[in-house]
Amino acid sequence: MPNCPECTSREKKKIQAKYEAETPEEDRGRDDLYKLFDEIEIPMKMDSATKHFICKRCGLYATREQVSDIRYKLNQKEKTRDDKHDDYLDWWQKSKKEKAES
Repeated sequence: MPNCPECTSREKKKIQAKYEAETPEEDRGRDDLYKLFDEIEIPMKMDSATKHFICKRCGLYATREQVSDIRYKLNQKEKTRDDKHDDYLDWWQKSKKEKAES
């Protein structure tokens, strides 16, 4: 059974905040944090009649594909202002090159 992506994401944020508060920066390790993430288990129940998964914790009701899509969206890195600025700069420079070639 898949884990609920929304509940898992919330738990990961809580664990990361607690880990960062309790562990000095020089002692932090990515592997230690991932081990804590691996302990999270929030299984969803399957409704065999509709082929949907149901989270008993938050009430999420979704197909396997929808669960996968939600997990993908939650795991994407949010674009910061600098990322957007870099994307715009790349677009602007590319646009200028194309104009010069034609």
